[in-house]
Amino acid sequence: MADIVCQDIHKYYGANHILKGISFEIYEGERVGLLGKNGAGKTTLFKVLNGSEPFEEGQVFIPKGRHMEVLDQIPEFPNDYTVKDVLNTGFERLLSIQDQMKELEAKKSLHQDPVILKQYGELATLFEAEGGYMMETDLARVCEGLSIDLRMLNEPFNKLSGGEQTRVNLGRVILKKPDILLLDEPTNHLDVKACEWLEEYLNSFKGTVVVISHDRYFLDKVVTRIIEIEQGRAVFYNGNYSYYVREREERHQKQLAMYEQEQKKIQQLEEAARRLHDWANRADNKSMHKRAFSMGKRIEWLKKTEKPFVEKSLNAKFKEKEFSGKDFITIRNVNKTFDAHQVLKDISLLVRKGERIGLLGPNGCGKTTLLNIITGNLKPDTGQITIGNSVKFAFLPQIVKFERPELTMLDTVRYEMEWSEDTARNRLAAFQFTGEEVFKPVSSLSGGEKSRLKLFLLMQREINLLILDEPTNHLDIASREWIERTLESFGGTLLFVSHDRYFISKFATRIWDLNDGMITDYNGTYEQYRLWKHENSLQPSVKNEQKKARRDDRKKINPKETERKLKVLEREIMACELELEEIDKQMEDEASNYVKLQELMEEKEKLKSRIDSLYENWAELSEILY
Repeated sequence: MADIVCQDIHKYYGANHILKGISFEIYEGERVGLLGKNGAGKTTLFKVLNGSEPFEEGQVFIPKGRHMEVLDQIPEFPNDYTVKDVLNTGFERLLSIQDQMKELEAKKSLHQDPVILKQYGELATLFEAEGGYMMETDLARVCEGLSIDLRMLNEPFNKLSGGEQTRVNLGRVILKKPDILLLDEPTNHLDVKACEWLEEYLNSFKGTVVVISHDRYFLDKVVTRIIEIEQGRAVFYNGNYSYYVREREERHQKQLAMYEQEQKKIQQLEEAARRLHDWANRADNKSMHKRAFSMGKRIEWLKKTEKPFVEKSLNAKFKEKEFSGKDFITIRNVNKTFDAHQVLKDISLLVRKGERIGLLGPNGCGKTTLLNIITGNLKPDTGQITIGNSVKFAFLPQIVKFERPELTMLDTVRYEMEWSEDTARNRLAAFQFTGEEVFKPVSSLSGGEKSRLKLFLLMQREINLLILDEPTNHLDIASREWIERTLESFGGTLLFVSHDRYFISKFATRIWDLNDGMITDYNGTYEQYRLWKHENSLQPSVKNEQKKARRDDRKKINPKETERKLKVLEREIMACELELEEIDKQMEDEASNYVKLQELMEEKEKLKSRIDSLYENWAELSEILY
């Protein structure tokens, strides 16, 4: 059954046509990622779906009785509400049932009226069915997952930071247990642990999820379908984010090849028509003119494929300075305390040339403090930082500030670099700042634009160490990818703080995990660290049993037989996926036939379960064989 149906939605803001005939269906239990550039209309579409934003044309259908919750803006609460009071609003329906039960209990104690007893029994059954006796357990589970501790529970909600309020609001929405969840950037302000908890929760959630997110790792783990808003229209991809990236590129290449082929044919026909007209004029031959006009009609018929839209990519590169010597940075016995809370406890580390270090840890654990000590912006209480003489570093802080924010972007660059206007504009254009945009005051830039401008200025220096504090914050996916492509060209040493696990996986070759003031230093990638951490969290007996089981499996296994089984499974998977594609095509053809659509959907769900089972078998055999 479809939980959300959009039919030909059009939305205008003045003359700006934001949504241009958006149509789609989202079925019960689906997890859909809504993608698009900043300003593409994703949040507008969310508001259309939840009824808070009017639209000019089209229809939205939500089945009667389906409860929808939206995570977007933080609602207002009374000034005396604590965090626990706000979270308890997630139990409004259950608390209302509980109050009715208490009223009936008082009446029951006075006289045993059968009508009251029946009403009480019905309410008690409903209360239990909807999890009334699990409220405290659910609250504790959500608080633990989202790092809402006892101290925070008793704080006034309106005294929290914006990030903390967002976290509490997410918990409130989850506790409501809706049928449909619309989540706008749910991982913003969450640390890695909380993100992982949210992924687990959503993967076990029985309802429907539609999510706007720039967190690519999160999208890979949670969503099974992508709807991209591109130039006001919806484009569909049946898979997670990684599938979307591959499929989008393949579609782009096919469209480009078709466009170029058509353009070549059009040029040939135009040239032939021009010659025919030329010959017809010389010979005064009307028949040739007719043939030339006929070719013109063929040209109009051929103009079908739109030229693929390509975002201009960054092509600026870092200026790098050679580094001599072995040791880069030495950190010896560093301690730091704020208000009797020790955030760094006897930290000793060594950074070498060429390393790419990801500094991880929960919010408020001291990551930014450590970066500020390394860069000299903050002094340790005790300990020492030694930076090699040939080390030239640049630091991109989490909150970017400029010395003269009243200056325009162009004047800021000219002021710092002492360039001519032409040079400054050309260099800025390489970093996606073009046209009238360069005349915007720096103070009016978004957080993402300030970070991008600051990074641009850092790239003009000769450096061999780059230190970044949350470099992808405030950026949409396209901007994150631009920055990643730029950093890939940087051959020096990289030290960064990030909660963006996609970014961490892409760059980190060494992990510093800061918890309770101490750092776990792991030489390896983020995925290797996660696996190592998981294995070390197991009880010794469990680890030994798992190792023994793996050894026993390998002893029993016949490699040739296993390879044969793997090939059989691969063929089965390929056949099922082709069948799945065929069902998707049929669903497009039967878009207006709801009865047939329901049959196809049931068939598709059975097939997806079969594919999941085949993949699981394939993974198990692969692990044993390799």
